[in-house]
Amino acid sequence: MRQGLRGRTGVPAGAGVRPRCHIGRGPYVSVLMTFDDERGREPMGGDAFLAENFEVHRGHLRAVAYRMLGSLSEADDAVQEAWLRLSRSDTREVTNLGGWLTTVVGRVCLDMLRSRTARREEPLGVHVPDPVLSGAGGVDPEDQALLADSVGLALLVVLEALAPAERLAFVLHDLFGVPFDEIAPIVGRTPAAARQLASRARRRVRGAAPVPDPDLARQRAVVDAFLAAARDGDFDGLVALLDPDIVLRADFGAAAPLAFREVHGAADVANQALTFARAGGEGEGSVPRPALVYGAVGVVGTRGGRP
Repeated sequence: MRQGLRGRTGVPAGAGVRPRCHIGRGPYVSVLMTFDDERGREPMGGDAFLAENFEVHRGHLRAVAYRMLGSLSEADDAVQEAWLRLSRSDTREVTNLGGWLTTVVGRVCLDMLRSRTARREEPLGVHVPDPVLSGAGGVDPEDQALLADSVGLALLVVLEALAPAERLAFVLHDLFGVPFDEIAPIVGRTPAAARQLASRARRRVRGAAPVPDPDLARQRAVVDAFLAAARDGDFDGLVALLDPDIVLRADFGAAAPLAFREVHGAADVANQALTFARAGGEGEGSVPRPALVYGAVGVVGTRGGRP
């Protein structure tokens, strides 16, 4: 899931891929490409040159695709498709490669979201997006772009409930600053209609995605207390620890008999946590390991050394 550009995109082994800069907020923080044609290089030409410039934008494109799809593997697929389209296109007239690639990724993601809806691939209810996990010591530099703009699990869960066009308009405009006249052709609407899509999505998102407490030490204390209460079977301690309106979402994957479950309220969530602890928390080799999940304190459960 964390393979580099080579091997996932078909870039030749000698392409000389190397990162040049970090793409900040918005797709228009890009590199102005100029060439000396007298030295024999065609504008935007050559596999090595294309690969090098694509790599500059790869982290940004992956962040866009991840927010659109909620799946790390699908985000990588969308970025790979953007590379393939770039390698097949005549881009000599492209002056803003970041904007061009963002548009391509947006179209690819929109098609993937619509395909999900048409095939009804997702289980009933909102599924939990792929988590961005890092060691307890800090966020992996490769994942920095994925965690920008305070994107957390709660926001991604809300985005999963939006219609494909609403999600694209909101993500591109509100999270990445793409203007509506650039979004409109992707969704097949006028700029005014694209603005309405984003506005409708914004109303659904506002207030529905709480931001975690920024104090990691406080988060750690709460998580440690939760694990201790679950391990010791302290039902009352768990209920006292949890918000009365807590929601537990469990996604077991499409192959599981019960692919998705949502539990509301402190008492029911505490019961579910105790059931989980009895089922998997006391077995040999079962060790909850501290981790950062979307940059917030969490744990990864392991059994026999496997997550």
